Amino acid sequence: MNSPSVRAGRERPARAALTRIFEPGDERAGRWLREVGPVELVRRLTVADGSAEKLKGMTATRLSGYRLRASTADPERDLADVAAVGGRFVCPGDPEWPSQLDDLSDARPIGLWVRGRPDLRLWALRSVAVVGARACTPYGAHMAASIGAGLAERGWVVVSGAAFGVDGAAHRGALAAGGATMAVLACGVDVAYPRGHAELIGRMVEQGLVIGELPPSDHPTRSRFILRNRVIAALTRGTVVVEAEYRSGSLVTARSAQRLGRYTMGVPGPATSGLSAGVHELLRGEGVLVTDASEIAELVGEIGDLAPARRGPVLPRDLLDHVSARVLDALPRKGTVEGRDVARTAGTSTDEALGRLYELHSLGFVEREGDGWQLTVAPTRNGDARRGGT
Repeated sequence: MNSPSVRAGRERPARAALTRIFEPGDERAGRWLREVGPVELVRRLTVADGSAEKLKGMTATRLSGYRLRASTADPERDLADVAAVGGRFVCPGDPEWPSQLDDLSDARPIGLWVRGRPDLRLWALRSVAVVGARACTPYGAHMAASIGAGLAERGWVVVSGAAFGVDGAAHRGALAAGGATMAVLACGVDVAYPRGHAELIGRMVEQGLVIGELPPSDHPTRSRFILRNRVIAALTRGTVVVEAEYRSGSLVTARSAQRLGRYTMGVPGPATSGLSAGVHELLRGEGVLVTDASEIAELVGEIGDLAPARRGPVLPRDLLDHVSARVLDALPRKGTVEGRDVARTAGTSTDEALGRLYELHSLGFVEREGDGWQLTVAPTRNGDARRGGT
């Protein structure tokens, strides 16, 4: 019987080969992998002894396609290629494997190709996904960058897909704040896609992490982008959507997060914008409305990660006790009034009303005019002198 170290040594290249043979998220392949293990599964797909045909769900057409891919798979070359660019291949069971990906069950990645120095498991423990429209508006780019920077400043890892628009803005916001960010690609980690983000992806390799399910040199397809989103959702504590139309890959990520029991959040936008329509639909369901990083951290963080209380500016009148406020309310907008009339309107005794009026006078709210009292006329930005001093 092979020792655990020997088995592990054989399993890594076997899993690397399987990333060439199967598409990401293939649940049928995931079930076979679970039932027979990576080494035996590779053997069955490469040896014509009838054992592959016994796999549940295997058909002649599928087997033909798998064997065509298997014939060109060279895991040792792929492992050497990723090592040549400073990367590695992380497998389930490795100390660096993020165990939350196991929530995907048979759809979990066969393994992850990784570039960057930080430990993937540790970074994923405190991470938030920020996703959204590629063709975002200036508002969407601003919000994504602001949220990315704010999360990074609070010690959160910002995860996204390195695409144009919201993804890139979130990554750049985190990098600008000197924080941590991770890109999940739908291609090989040695492929800069989109090409316009080659510099950004390079910065993330140097300062953060770039990961993917596809082996070196593999290029993205439409379906791979959609399948990639399940990894973003499973890897993180929660997903924030910034601008998305009704038909959007970002909403696929959000729905995956909901199914996995992760937090799902949305940043509201103009009701007239089609790019906000998908987000608003999410918020009408189980999504939580957020407007900045502190609100996100409060939702996904630990006890004590509280967002600041939201309120308007404190005005001088807000500091008055309720009796003084009533007395002040009893004065007319224009003209003077005697103390007993103030008392009657405020519902107090004349003596108490006079006492409060003198206090309000010392605070600059009212003025004495003969035997009467009137509001202090003070210039205000909105032209309303009511409640002198406000």
